[in-house]
Amino acid sequence: MENELTKVTVSQLTAGEKFKIEVAVAREQPLTIILNNKELVTLLCTPVDVDYLAIGFLFSEGLIKNKADIKKVSGDDKRGIVRIETYDNMEPSGDILFKRIITSGCGRGASFYNIADMQNQVKVESGTKISAQNVLVLTHEFSAVQKFIRQLTVFHSAALCDARSLLVFNEDVGRHNAVDKIFGECVIKGIATNDCIMITSGRISSEILLKVAHRNIPILISVSAPTDLGVKLANDLGVTIIGLVRGKKMIAYTNDWRIDSGG
Repeated sequence: MENELTKVTVSQLTAGEKFKIEVAVAREQPLTIILNNKELVTLLCTPVDVDYLAIGFLFSEGLIKNKADIKKVSGDDKRGIVRIETYDNMEPSGDILFKRIITSGCGRGASFYNIADMQNQVKVESGTKISAQNVLVLTHEFSAVQKFIRQLTVFHSAALCDARSLLVFNEDVGRHNAVDKIFGECVIKGIATNDCIMITSGRISSEILLKVAHRNIPILISVSAPTDLGVKLANDLGVTIIGLVRGKKMIAYTNDWRIDSGG
C-alpha cells in the first residue's frame, strides 16, 4: 500500500470548528518509457507495477506483439524510468511520435492513435457470450477486489475476465494505465486476451474501445457509461458495450446479441 498512497496533513472544517488531521492521498508520479535507448513517452501513473504498465503501453500501441519481442526490461524507480530493449532494436518512427495525442483519459492519457487507426482496425469476430446474471456476478467480484477506489475515488480499476471469473486485475490513477497494466501482465505471463471480457471502472471512451478491439476482446463492461464515439466505434468494430451496471440493472449499448438476458 505504501507505493499507492501517501499521507498528508490537512485542515478538516465543520460548523464552527477547524482542526488538523492526516489523510491518505493517491500517489501520482511521472513514468518515462525508453524504447531501445529512445525516449518514447512520459505517463502520469500510480508507481506500482510500472513494468507491466510500460510493456502494456507498448503492446497497446502495437510496438511489441508478445513476450518474445522483449530482450530486456530494466527500471529506475527513483528517476521514474523503465527501459525496454527489443530483439529487433526497432526505433519508433517520426510518424508514430507525431501521431501522439493527449486523450480524454485521467492521468494525462497518451496515445499514438489517429483517425486512420480507427478506420483500419479489423472488426472483432468472436462468438463469446455472457449471461446478464454473470455480468452482475463479475461486476460484484470486480468491486470486491478493489483496494482503493472505495476509499479514494481518484483510482480506476480494470480486469480481464472469462465469462465466469476475474483473471487479471489492476488499479491506477489513470483509466488507460489500469488497462495497460492488465495487458502488460498478460504479455509477461502469456495470458491470451482473445475472446475475453474487459471490465473497467471508468467511462468507455473511443481510445479505451480501440485498446480493447486491438486485442480482439469482444465484450467491454463498465459501471460507468460510454461516449458517443465509443458507441459508434463499438458498433463499427463488433464490440459489445455493457454500461451503467448497477444493482441488478445494466444497459447494452451495442451488439446485445452476446448477452443472454435469461441468466
